[in-house]
Amino acid sequence: MKDLNQEITIQPFQPKDQAQARALILVGLVEHWGTLDPGKNPDLQDIGKTYAGGVFLVACKQERMIGTGALVARGKETGEIVRMSVAKDLRRRGLGSRILERLIQEAKTFGMRQLVLETTETWREAIAFYKSAGFKETHRKDGDVYFRLEV
Repeated sequence: MKDLNQEITIQPFQPKDQAQARALILVGLVEHWGTLDPGKNPDLQDIGKTYAGGVFLVACKQERMIGTGALVARGKETGEIVRMSVAKDLRRRGLGSRILERLIQEAKTFGMRQLVLETTETWREAIAFYKSAGFKETHRKDGDVYFRLEV
């Protein structure tokens, strides 16, 4: 069997990626929540414009988009990891880690010294993933868990 990692490209978002990236992220949210409030994701209407000042990566296997992740500046030395998503059938195979590693490298390139992120308390797989990547939980508030990583 061919190694999945050899078949995958991770590259910066391009306008042609809009529909697939949005769909991938929204499908993941529906899988977790069971429903979707269309008004809660306005950043996905125009990903290129929304994330123009940061980095939005897409992972593809041939023509199929299978992962996303973004880095947004939250001050001169702080970045926030957002919109991490991996296709359900390819989770737990290292793709999320590869995307996150690339985002961490981008943060270092920008001179960021720390990364932050948040996820919901009920998303146990995401919490375990970020902890395994070295993120430290800083606090919990209103059903969310907050993390930080020094880079």
